[in-house]
Amino acid sequence: MCSCFTLFIVLYLLNMPDESFGEMFTSMLSVNQAVSAERKLIDHLIIYIEHEAQRLEDIKRFFSRVTSLHDGIYNEPSDPIANPIAAFKLVKRLKSEWLNVVHSTEAEENIKVLREDYRRMESSLPKLEDLRGAAHGLMRLQDVYNLHVESLVRGHFQQISDPVDFYKLSVSDMLSGDDCFLVGKVAYDLEDYYHSVLWFEEAVRLFRGTEWSPENEGTLEDALDHLAFSHFKTGNISHALSLSRELLLHDPMNRRVHFNVEKYEKLLNENLPATSSGLTLKRPDGIYLRTRNAYEQLCQTKGSQPIRREIISLQPYVVLFHGFVTQAEAKNIRKYAMPGLRRSVVASGMNQATAEYRISKSAWLKESAHEVVGKLDQRITLVTGLNVQPPYAEYLQVVNYGIGGHYEPHFDHATSDSSPLYRLKTGNRVATIMIYLSPVQAGGSTAFIYANFSVPVVQNAALFWWNLHKNGQGNVDTLHAGCPVIVGNKWGMFKNKNFHKVTCTAVTNIVHPKIIILSSSTHSPLVQILFKFFSYVQHNRTYTEEWWKPLLYILYFDLYNGCQWLLFFNILQKILFCLHPKKETHKSLELF
Repeated sequence: MCSCFTLFIVLYLLNMPDESFGEMFTSMLSVNQAVSAERKLIDHLIIYIEHEAQRLEDIKRFFSRVTSLHDGIYNEPSDPIANPIAAFKLVKRLKSEWLNVVHSTEAEENIKVLREDYRRMESSLPKLEDLRGAAHGLMRLQDVYNLHVESLVRGHFQQISDPVDFYKLSVSDMLSGDDCFLVGKVAYDLEDYYHSVLWFEEAVRLFRGTEWSPENEGTLEDALDHLAFSHFKTGNISHALSLSRELLLHDPMNRRVHFNVEKYEKLLNENLPATSSGLTLKRPDGIYLRTRNAYEQLCQTKGSQPIRREIISLQPYVVLFHGFVTQAEAKNIRKYAMPGLRRSVVASGMNQATAEYRISKSAWLKESAHEVVGKLDQRITLVTGLNVQPPYAEYLQVVNYGIGGHYEPHFDHATSDSSPLYRLKTGNRVATIMIYLSPVQAGGSTAFIYANFSVPVVQNAALFWWNLHKNGQGNVDTLHAGCPVIVGNKWGMFKNKNFHKVTCTAVTNIVHPKIIILSSSTHSPLVQILFKFFSYVQHNRTYTEEWWKPLLYILYFDLYNGCQWLLFFNILQKILFCLHPKKETHKSLELF
């Protein structure tokens, strides 16, 4: 019996939607769905207000009737109670009608209905983790894009170093004092006093100028209390003392605050220079992200290169293909991926796990999902020369980013033999192509950290790069990051080509027929040269630098003529590597 019950619970949890575990903030699709949920709540609230209005109207009518009696008949010079009818009605009112008014359960019934309606919708509403995740998203945007918190609170995206908004919303929305208090509280609970100071200061400023609302979670007193302690933890004792004294004006009987005031005064008297109010609030160094400065500068497009139609970078090799998909294709991909979206995971030792440094949801699409998937695989093969059919490549991965959605610096290829990639027996990821399925108004760039450039989101374009060197080793210059999305709903699609180690004989047997097919289906002189060169090395099994180096130059310059140079270069490189694997040859090949 117990085991059956346990199995039921496990199956129930597995079939519950992701949002029941508080992961709404990881995907803007889920956040958009919350809008319709709130609309339903508004409808329920309207019904509640109407019922309450009717209840209050009945009470007002009773009040009007009773007061009119006291203003009229009960003010007569003669004894009003001498009238037996008036006396009866007085007794009835006091014993029956007043009892019904005072002990009416109509108000409880109305609020009970509203609570039941809310409870039925609760599974589709944000959880505490979503609130925390949304707050972290705002703090992430603040940090990565160097945003001024006061401007952000007013609905403007203004950097500290530049008073001009670098992006303007068509309809701006401001944060309230309670909003700022909750963001600060999230940081405070994590002992992140750098952020808590900035957000609590805004909360105090806004609370001072407005009246408290019953729907608020925080108050001016709460904000002052938390801000004072945050300043104390950052070393600003003078400011902590000033805020605590202000708090005592609102709550003079608070013994804990009295104790804090005495403590702060003692600290100031003992060590005034080191605890003065002139301390500058400094953001703590990153604990786990050594490349933070480069990552954030590149996300701000500092140091980025101009976008070119053909090549963005040669080392690492990165190219942007414009207009890679149509609007209709992008829409279909998003549509068929939606039901399968789940929280994105990262490699964690030999396992996979969710992580704060990757905020998104993803789904995997097989060719059978929709005909557009097969078309895109063919298109990828045409522009890259790579066989991207499973098992030579992974399925298409569609990703939707959440609030401040990002993916901090990482490699697409495996960096250790214990990576989950190797357990799949698909080999390491030799190349990546990323297709932008939606526009992004601000943020969301792809930043290559060590190569020092970033690529903004270009709707319907595809970004391609090699993850591995020719010898199969990972290219450290491909360390890249998905910058946080400031405004927009970012959808991306990824395809990773996997690398399988094969013998030289196998490579020869694979490559040779491909060249024959190419030579029979095209009149390109470059293909004919490659075919002749292959025939020569097959018969002689030797070659000199005078033979292959000019051919490589031909391949290199031919890319500007629109040929499938990438495919030809890969074929030639494999032939040379297998037929004559000398170190000197490899070193020469690295020039290209």
